[in-house]
Amino acid sequence: MAVVPMKMSDLSGELGKDQDFATVVVRQHPKLDQPKALDVMTTEVEQFKAIGDLVMLEITMPDGTKQDVAMRLADFNKLAPNMDEVLKNARGTRGRVPGTRVGNGNG
Repeated sequence: MAVVPMKMSDLSGELGKDQDFATVVVRQHPKLDQPKALDVMTTEVEQFKAIGDLVMLEITMPDGTKQDVAMRLADFNKLAPNMDEVLKNARGTRGRVPGTRVGNGNG
């Protein structure tokens, strides 16, 4: 007699071998405070539908509160008639502000 290790799908309860499973990590969900991993049959993966290219935003309000927002690239691009140019000219989040000079000001 042999013992065969089996896994169970967190979605369907279906049993299978290790090679029949993928791991799906839920990174953000309104009911979770930390990421969770699901064991999912590879045949069940097709149920997860991609929504296309996403833009991930962090919005900081004047009072310091922050909100993370995900939106479709097409919708983001509609926010300005020349979004590519807006992004190209936007200041970076690290380093110096564009147009500033390196030096001690005695130059």
